[in-house]
Amino acid sequence: MANAPDKPVGRRGFLSKAAAGTAALVATPRIGSSEPEKLVANEQDQGHQNPPSDVALRVKALESILVEKGMVDPATIDAVIETYESKVGPRNGARVVARAWVDPAYRKRLLADGTATIAELGYGGSQGEHMVVVENTPTVHNLVVCTLCSCYPWPVLGLPPTWYKSAPYRSRAVIDPRGVLREFGVALSDDVQVRVWDSTAEIRYLVLPERPAGTDGMTEEALAALVTRDAMVGVAKVSVRSGAAT
Repeated sequence: MANAPDKPVGRRGFLSKAAAGTAALVATPRIGSSEPEKLVANEQDQGHQNPPSDVALRVKALESILVEKGMVDPATIDAVIETYESKVGPRNGARVVARAWVDPAYRKRLLADGTATIAELGYGGSQGEHMVVVENTPTVHNLVVCTLCSCYPWPVLGLPPTWYKSAPYRSRAVIDPRGVLREFGVALSDDVQVRVWDSTAEIRYLVLPERPAGTDGMTEEALAALVTRDAMVGVAKVSVRSGAAT
């Protein structure tokens, strides 16, 4: 649990380039930007970023053939991926957060033993990883990263977003966490301590965001609808305008 450390080009575009043999093309946007800046860089500029695995390239090749033959619709594939990236998984984590907000006993158990307490709601580690829940407060803000690859709590957050797996996020979250948070729209005062947690294959972290003001009369279900994936990673805060998990 040591202090550790944009949307890059999308899955389809990046793998297409790689499959075509143009691995030098990558995208490194400003983190959190809705309009990614695409940069062409050599291997040195990218810090020797690893190319896609053989499996990823094979999957892309198969997908390309099926699309070319009209057997699958790329939009349908992207829609399924988007569902698992931003809807199915985050809803599980949002239920955990909302329960902790309305049930002090559950919150206490959650912070003491995240693995067992999350499992109470039916969400267990897919590979036996240990879950640790860290709580945001008015004086402490937590940020989660995986500095080595993309370790991520799939059962409660679904598939990791592309920016979470990117080299810029993995390095800059450690070097300049406040700067990264500002780029996501989270400006913290100097008296708020930022803690960076490095996820591993054995330990995964989930941020318990602060409950927003003005939600005292809301039901657990309504509260869960406010909780976003980004808030549970630590790159956003929850507000009454958050809406469904993103």
